[in-house]
Amino acid sequence: MEHFTVPAQMTQEQADIYYMREALRQAQKAFDQEEVPVGAVLMHNNKIIAKAYNQVELLKDATAHAEMLCLTMASEFFNDWRLEEATLYVTLEPCTMCAGAIILSRVKRLVWGAPDLRVGANGSWINVFEKNHPIHQVEVTQGVLKEEASLLMSKFFSLKRTKSKTLQS
Repeated sequence: MEHFTVPAQMTQEQADIYYMREALRQAQKAFDQEEVPVGAVLMHNNKIIAKAYNQVELLKDATAHAEMLCLTMASEFFNDWRLEEATLYVTLEPCTMCAGAIILSRVKRLVWGAPDLRVGANGSWINVFEKNHPIHQVEVTQGVLKEEASLLMSKFFSLKRTKSKTLQS
């Protein structure tokens, strides 16, 4: 995987948008493969270390969420499960499984785009991150490029419903 650096003079907000755009590119790959369009990027020292997208259908694995795959790739890169100085960018609010993995991996910061009203674990359904964890607390920024991430999800499920109606006819 190529690792590229972002200009250091960016503000945090600009960097968040930059990395979220890369996560959206990953989500588009999922969309193109008829997977729920969620993408994730893990950044460390202004470099992208890992990137992934949902592969639940492809791998026939309910745990193959973009976040889980990205965390695994990053752990392999560092040869360590502790990702203490890393930031994870994900296009959709993480579910409880992914939130738990983020905490256990000791990711320093989480940035997500669109809320997930069904299973979001940062306040949309439940808030795993509000609890004071005895070992690690994750800094969270939410709503970065929310409209773009939400639009991709809406478009995906709209197409799924259309295909389903067409098959039923």
